Amino acid sequence: MSLKLAVGGKGGVGKTTVTALLARAMASSDRRVIAIDADPVTNLASALGISEKEPITPISELSDLIAERTGAKPGTMGGFFKLNPKVDDIPDRFSRERDGVKLLVMGTVQSGGSGCICPESTILKALMQHLVLYRNEVVVMDMEAGVEHLGRATSGSVDALLIIVNPGVRSHEAARRIRRLGRDIGIKRFLVLGNRVQGEADRQAIAQALADFEFLGFLPELEEVAAADRDGRRPFDRAGSIPKECFELAEKLLSLSS
Repeated sequence: MSLKLAVGGKGGVGKTTVTALLARAMASSDRRVIAIDADPVTNLASALGISEKEPITPISELSDLIAERTGAKPGTMGGFFKLNPKVDDIPDRFSRERDGVKLLVMGTVQSGGSGCICPESTILKALMQHLVLYRNEVVVMDMEAGVEHLGRATSGSVDALLIIVNPGVRSHEAARRIRRLGRDIGIKRFLVLGNRVQGEADRQAIAQALADFEFLGFLPELEEVAAADRDGRRPFDRAGSIPKECFELAEKLLSLSS
C-alpha cells in the first residue's frame, strides 16, 4: 500500500486535525504511515499527540545535515552544491512516531523566497521526491496552500490533493485557488472533504458552491475536537474512539492507490 496524499485548505478549516485523524485511522488498520508537516505553522505533532516536551527540529533547520549532504552551508545561494543529496535515511532517522504514524516536520526556507535555489530547498525537494516516489507506504502531507514542497518531479505521482473546506464562502474560494496551484505543478486529481458540517443545509451549500469538484465526503462538527483544542490535547486519544466516518473516509482514500 503506497498511497501518496497531499492535504490542503484555508487556515481554520480543520485541515491539520483531519490530516491527523485520517493518518491515525489508516495506521490503526496496520498500514505503515508517514505524516509530513509541510505547513509553516507546524501543528501536526500536537494533533497526533506527540509531546511538545521534546521539540522537533524541522529538516530545513538541520544545518549540519544539510551541509553534509549538499556540500554547502545553509543560507547560501548560488555557488556549487549537490542537487541530488542523499535523503533515503532521513525519514527513519529524524521522524517521531506515535500509534504507528511517523511524523516528519519539513520546515521552510527562510531566505531567498520559496523558489530559491539553495541547499535547504534542494534537500527538502529531494526528500519529498523520495517520499512520494520511492517509499512503499502511506504518505499523508499536511501542506500549506502554496504546496511549495511539491515540485513537478513529484506532483504527477501524488494520488490526490485533498482540499478541506467548511460551509464558509472563503474556504470555497481557497479551494479553487489551491486547485489552480495544484494543476500548475501537475497534480491530476482533486478531492473535497466538507468539514464541520452541521446539517443538510451545510452539505448543500458546499456541494453547490463546489459543484465542479470531486467530493470525498463530509465530517460533522465534533464537540470532542473543540474540547481537545481548548484543553491542548489531541482529540479522540484512543484510536478506537475516532468517529467511524474517519475510518470510512480513510478506506476510500486508500482505494485510490489500488
